[in-house]
Amino acid sequence: MTTAAWQTDGNMPRILLVDDEPAIQRAVGPLLRSRGYDVEIAATGADALRLAAGRAPDLVVLDLGLPDIEGTEVCRRLRATLAMPIIVLSARGSEADKVQALDLGADDYVTKPFGPEELLARIRVALRRVSTGHAADAGVLVVGDLSIDYDRRRVVRDGSEIRLTPKEFELLSLLARSHDRVLTHRAILAAIWGGNAVEQPEHLWTLVAQLRRKIEIDPASPRYLISEPWVGYRFSTGESPPD
Repeated sequence: MTTAAWQTDGNMPRILLVDDEPAIQRAVGPLLRSRGYDVEIAATGADALRLAAGRAPDLVVLDLGLPDIEGTEVCRRLRATLAMPIIVLSARGSEADKVQALDLGADDYVTKPFGPEELLARIRVALRRVSTGHAADAGVLVVGDLSIDYDRRRVVRDGSEIRLTPKEFELLSLLARSHDRVLTHRAILAAIWGGNAVEQPEHLWTLVAQLRRKIEIDPASPRYLISEPWVGYRFSTGESPPD
């Protein structure tokens, strides 16, 4: 896919960088501009919300430790009205912080210190996912040797149809529609079994194991259904940067 497929109004995507650290502003702002992105910088949560409301960005890079409003609250408010990808860039690396940010609508989580190329790769993945997201809501998604026909509820690998149970197809469809984005265990459990099941992860572990045995060539080394330890799962199209 060429970059033209995800350009906005003939320009490169606009990125809103939300971080109060001058060192991060000096490093990340020029890095993004050097790759052609249109960058605006906000040092506070209030500024971020104001800028996003005035002109919606195509992607937000968001720190959690802001001086006025907690970054998770900024994430929640942005997600309540806007659909653009949000990548958290934070020194907080605990499981709880990651799960909370993802549950509140973040698309990805990068921990400081970080590699510039890793951040750029994650931005490219998020923007590609937006550009192809509408096509994934219906029709057929083809990734490698795997084909998912949403309309006919049919899955084919290397030319052979794979028979899935309704729950297996529901899980695969849920993950594939948000391909290359981490979905938390709680979000998946709630979507498939309802809110009363969010404290019963064993249901999900069993279903993932069943599905991997059917769609993966080597279930012990999955190509498509990738675990994010202690956080959740993502469906990989091969576009994601290495963990």
